Amino acid sequence: KISLLLLSFTFLVACNDTKKVEKKRVDHSKEVNLEEFPDMSIFHLPSEWTTQNNEEIQLKDLQGKTLVAVMIYTSCQAACPRLVADMRHIDRDLPKEVKDKVQFVFVSIDPEVDTPERLKEFAIENQMDNDKWVFLRGSEDNTREFAAVLAVSYKAIDPFDFSHSNIISVFNPQGELAYQREGLGVSNQGIIDAILEIEEN
Repeated sequence: KISLLLLSFTFLVACNDTKKVEKKRVDHSKEVNLEEFPDMSIFHLPSEWTTQNNEEIQLKDLQGKTLVAVMIYTSCQAACPRLVADMRHIDRDLPKEVKDKVQFVFVSIDPEVDTPERLKEFAIENQMDNDKWVFLRGSEDNTREFAAVLAVSYKAIDPFDFSHSNIISVFNPQGELAYQREGLGVSNQGIIDAILEIEEN
């Protein structure tokens, strides 16, 4: 199933942000050799994203750490706060020696509202304003492409609300999908076990 999901890559070209906001660019002077990554790695996706710190990155810039990723939108008042709490609890329950090897990634499904400034505010509000937590905003096309890879479905119900899957995904440091958990109020133990297994190998 994981292989079929990742084969759905469409390699769309990222759209430029229309807002006149000065952006910081991540230093790509040490270019990554994509041939070093497995065929099914998300690091092959060419999409560009803007972080809560207004930095433009590609997914390959996140290489080297185990990634725990979830798709949310900051104005959500129902499922998303519980997903954010789950991410915090996963971090809390990780053994101390593993914590620095894990990166938590939030990808917005509402890029029109979730500007870098709003993502920064959200990170501060949730006490996630440090390097462990990264919030990403992309174009509509890049967001849908990433959602397809994770098998996350979402649909706007009205201008202020979305119906969406509640999936947390774990990627190994090479960008391969290793584990997924779906649902709210579900045990995080499977995610913890998947992270520990990655770190042991």
